Amino acid sequence: MVDISLMEWIRAPKNYKISKDKIEIFTEPKTDLWQRTYYGFRNDNAPVLQSVTDEKYFSFTVKASYDYKRRFDQCGVVVYLDGENWLKASVEYENGTMQRLGSVVTNHGYSDWATVDVDAAVNTVWYRLSRREYDYCIECSFDGVNFKQMRICHLSEGGGEIRFGIYACSPEQSSFKAVFTEMELTECKWPAHK
Repeated sequence: MVDISLMEWIRAPKNYKISKDKIEIFTEPKTDLWQRTYYGFRNDNAPVLQSVTDEKYFSFTVKASYDYKRRFDQCGVVVYLDGENWLKASVEYENGTMQRLGSVVTNHGYSDWATVDVDAAVNTVWYRLSRREYDYCIECSFDGVNFKQMRICHLSEGGGEIRFGIYACSPEQSSFKAVFTEMELTECKWPAHK
């Protein structure tokens, strides 16, 4: 299990609750993580709660449940190094019919966004973030058992000591409750390529 008491905030939200095995974040409007690409704007004000490690090979799994209210509401897993170097994975609310399950990787101040559409009824996702030195694998599951690869990526500044954990934000005029449970830190479950 992850020792929640050792996790540290980057921009703590005004309203949150932490117990031994659960973290609740109540998002604030106009919070986001995005840098430059396509949209032109730069947003670096989402609350992030992370652990620190220099371990080169590990997997971090977390269950994220949410009650999204408005477009772009999101919560999930994150590796946040600084405002210009990070990755995140989440479901982002789009409308009453669909959401976007996706990931963003930001290297040297430029973000990308890779997504697949999922039903708007989905309100719980397990994420597994695995590290192999500078490279990362993000997987997701809708039952906590069967994980599917979302993305393999590289963080240019992600080879030394890193911070990893959870985040939640509401880029528009919205607020919702994100609940994180079942956090687990294990040996790397992403096998080496042979």
